[in-house]
Amino acid sequence: MKKRALGNSGIEIAPLAFGGNVFGWTIDEKQSFRLLDAFLDAGFNLIDTADVYSRWAAGNKGGESERIIGNWMKLRGNRPKVIIATKVGHDIGQGKKDLSKKHILYAVEKSLQRLQTDYIDLYQSHYDDPPTPVAETLEAYAKLVKEGKVRLIGASNFTPERLLQSLDASKQNGYPSYQILQPLYNLYDREVFEKELEPICIEHGIGVISYYSLASGFLTGKYRSEKDLAKSPRGEGNKKYLNEKGFRILTALDQVAERYKMTPASISIAWLLARPTLTAPIASATSMGQFDSLVKAIQINLDAASMGLLNEASDWQDSAGI
Repeated sequence: MKKRALGNSGIEIAPLAFGGNVFGWTIDEKQSFRLLDAFLDAGFNLIDTADVYSRWAAGNKGGESERIIGNWMKLRGNRPKVIIATKVGHDIGQGKKDLSKKHILYAVEKSLQRLQTDYIDLYQSHYDDPPTPVAETLEAYAKLVKEGKVRLIGASNFTPERLLQSLDASKQNGYPSYQILQPLYNLYDREVFEKELEPICIEHGIGVISYYSLASGFLTGKYRSEKDLAKSPRGEGNKKYLNEKGFRILTALDQVAERYKMTPASISIAWLLARPTLTAPIASATSMGQFDSLVKAIQINLDAASMGLLNEASDWQDSAGI
């Protein structure tokens, strides 16, 4: 399996990241271990999580996903084989999004404890915190990189303006710069990334690991009507996709999936893998069947006709009347 570089960092990853948002939420520790074992055995190495995962689930306080990953790495003794990406800045009880230096230096220690490691490979700003100057955030990261607690940094859910401000602040102050952008990006949600953020990534050599790569499961074909929304705890979030555009994309996915004798999920991931600026899509799985669909995506090389069909069905420029 050919690996890809994380931005300009020199760190290489297999072209698929496991999304840890399901750990401690829709799957327990035992099933999480099983899937993580399969992920590593298949040749993959990047696991994406966040300190806030999965605070939203009943009885959770946040940190459940990091704790499960930490327990797994300790039990297996495999920390050197794994690239751990986690995030900071979401509300984990402080009542607001927070990228202040004080909060970052506090939160990183908690994440390191839960992960049972002395370093984080990729530490990401989960959400922007507009009241906090970007230089303050980057100063905190500079301290962590200097101390060896963080190898490289990334950003998620940033506007183009704040991302550019951050890159300028890094250059002016000699701080580490964001090497990775983690945007919402999939066959359905293309416009914001392609129109506003992708040009910045190309100009500055920023790697891209996309989240909601399967649009919360919609692109698996599992949700085709409102009655299907009850199939999963995540189902209700798919209601917004049940429209003309969503059905058009599902039709195209079905056609390409039939052509390749693969699942719509595999085709959706294969489409992302074929996008020139994408380093690795992030995708979650709660069963071995779902995991197999992700692995098979790596083996698919979509032909021009298939890419054309999918691109046309999901084209935001066409849907906007351009």
